[in-house]
Amino acid sequence: MLCIPLSPFDSNINGDLFLMRDKLPRLAIVVPCYNEEEVFEDSLTKLLSRLDTMVQNKEIANDSFMLLVDDGSRDKTWEHIASYQTDFRVKGLKLAHNVGHQNALLAGLLTVKNEVDCTISVDADLQDDIMVMSQMVQLYREGYEIVYGVRSDRQTDTFFKKNTAYAYYKILKWLGVDSIENHADFRLLGQKALTSLSEFQETHLFLRGIIPLLGYKTTQVYYERLPRLAGESKYSLFKMLALAWNGITSFSVAPLRIVSAFGFLIFSVSLFMLIWIFISNMIGRTIPGWASTVLPIYFIGGIQLLAIGVIGEYLGKIYLEVKKRPRFIKEKYF
Repeated sequence: MLCIPLSPFDSNINGDLFLMRDKLPRLAIVVPCYNEEEVFEDSLTKLLSRLDTMVQNKEIANDSFMLLVDDGSRDKTWEHIASYQTDFRVKGLKLAHNVGHQNALLAGLLTVKNEVDCTISVDADLQDDIMVMSQMVQLYREGYEIVYGVRSDRQTDTFFKKNTAYAYYKILKWLGVDSIENHADFRLLGQKALTSLSEFQETHLFLRGIIPLLGYKTTQVYYERLPRLAGESKYSLFKMLALAWNGITSFSVAPLRIVSAFGFLIFSVSLFMLIWIFISNMIGRTIPGWASTVLPIYFIGGIQLLAIGVIGEYLGKIYLEVKKRPRFIKEKYF
């Protein structure tokens, strides 16, 4: 585990001094859960132990707690959560139906934003190292409003996942999307950041792109990703690709501009081809054949379909955004 060394009185880029927060913060650990029956007891035991240790070490307030968000699980995840209803350290939120990881996480964050000083979000499989939570809180007390948990390496990933992730972050950067490389949703947010986050009304959420837009004083802690305790990841390849595409189209219009530029390029090439065909015909060098006719048709047709598809993706997002449907519906909360 690595952390950027900082002084309580370091200056930010604007020259403002960070003010040390003397009061012990009330912390909420927000954990989105979806069909986590297999890992629930082990994960909760580890989280409660970490929470108790931080309280005993006087890092956080005695009334700190964790919020477990059931994202419409089809197994007995909610029953396990509800069994801890008498434990003041555990709160539970049941969503009426499955709304996806990002919306479930947002539901948890917005539910507790007026009850706590800061939150730390972490996935239920605990592949993110919860030991760095102490460093996150310390940095919060030193004046940072957002602390990102960033993987120090990707040695545990497959070759395919490692290289596609690397390429994806490079594409995001090239498209002008502000994101933190090798950061998922393991982060600390202070109350000011939570309040600002509540003002974003997107239906298609990509929190990894929204959080950097908040501004505030930010820093990072580094950790090594751990193996999953049990079960399988709920993020299939299709879901990861959908999240990646959502991140691109939610924060950049570059795909539209790329399609426009490509269309202009094809149009320019077509003009040169027209001139070349005309000259060839004049000097009698034309060769009859289907390739010179059919292949350009297929090529141009493919480009047109691609352009329509990209434009349709943006139109679809506009269609869903303007309806202003609720991003999640709370069924139970204790």
